[in-house]
Amino acid sequence: MLVALTLGLLAFQLIIGLPVALSMLVAGSVGLWAFGGAPILMGILGTTPLSTANSYELITIPMFILMAEFVIVSGVASSLFTSAMIWVGRLRGGVAMATALAGAGFGAISGSSTAAAATLASTSLPEMMRQGYDPKLAGGVVAISGTLAMLIPPSIALILFGILADVSISKLLIAGIVPGLIVASSIIATVAVLVFIWPESAPTGRAYTMREKFASLSRVGPMLVLFFAVTGTIYTGIATPTEASAIGAFVAMILAIVQGGMRMPGFMDALVRACLTTCMILFVILGAHVFGYFFTITRVTNDITSWVGGLPLAPLTIMSIILLGYIVLGFFMDQVAILILTVPVVLPVVLDLGFNPIWFGVLVVVTAELGMVTPPLGMNVFVVARYTRRPLGELFRGVLPHIIAHVLVIALLTLFPAIVLWLPSNLK
Repeated sequence: MLVALTLGLLAFQLIIGLPVALSMLVAGSVGLWAFGGAPILMGILGTTPLSTANSYELITIPMFILMAEFVIVSGVASSLFTSAMIWVGRLRGGVAMATALAGAGFGAISGSSTAAAATLASTSLPEMMRQGYDPKLAGGVVAISGTLAMLIPPSIALILFGILADVSISKLLIAGIVPGLIVASSIIATVAVLVFIWPESAPTGRAYTMREKFASLSRVGPMLVLFFAVTGTIYTGIATPTEASAIGAFVAMILAIVQGGMRMPGFMDALVRACLTTCMILFVILGAHVFGYFFTITRVTNDITSWVGGLPLAPLTIMSIILLGYIVLGFFMDQVAILILTVPVVLPVVLDLGFNPIWFGVLVVVTAELGMVTPPLGMNVFVVARYTRRPLGELFRGVLPHIIAHVLVIALLTLFPAIVLWLPSNLK
């Protein structure tokens, strides 16, 4: 009964619009006080803030966020889109396909989905609208392409999962590469199908000579440097994820100075934005830890594991139910909050069923990507709507075909775990 009341209190706070971090902190505190009184509550509140922040792996979060801020200032994302457009822009729907390629490239140098969506909205959307693309097609491809930053390393979502699940962050980041490329390919394929069915929704673009195409590759150079500085050093064993995050932030700062002409005011703005985002994430982790202590003390996790283990269902069926639950949660909650709130509860069940935690972590993030583009939350769609000033309903309809394709990708990764585990199995 106490667990049900505490969960009800959490749900009520979320419904009335209280921040997720504060909702979990309040609900967990009330539950702890009701279960063990003030001594237990005060003991946990007195130690949790320090234990939350006192994690070496957490350094990766502010470093990767700062790297993303510097990348935005440097203008690398705009160069990526321009280069991709030169190569595929001649095709019908080519600018939309270039957006997906730029999204994958930006994802490889930024762990922020919202930042990726905002950057793509300010670079590729004006070009598509200028060429006469259907607003639904243009807005949908920008919103879904932004989610690639959640999966392709460096990924803050995968880092958080690694910290929560106590698994190798290096292997998690590397495991996201192949699924990220598959998701990017599914976006391009979806655009190709849409423009084949409705050719009036996207015009053909200008043709470029091979000399112009190869000359455009010079724009990709800074991205490759940054990609190797982060993912390359992790995969080759030169640096740990924490060290690679610091290297990436430093290289991105140099690029912002050289490519984007960053000066002291821009540098300070990037630091402030990175600090604000980091504090938000840490506050969510703090609230989730307090709520998690309530689950631990009341043995909710053990009871759920025992109950699921006794169900007369195949492990793959149970996994499908778990993933469906993540999709539903993504409709209403922030992806960081979902990970922090659910992983400590769900992971023991997943391990008890015999599944690989690296594979599960990637699956959870791929599933969480849907929450970035589905109503009523759909953060990436709201970002695109702000830039395009188009109705939200129109943009949500535009992203619907990509959601269907995304579900098919999730099914593929679920049925064939080797797709996810091949690269990390070869990690040095």
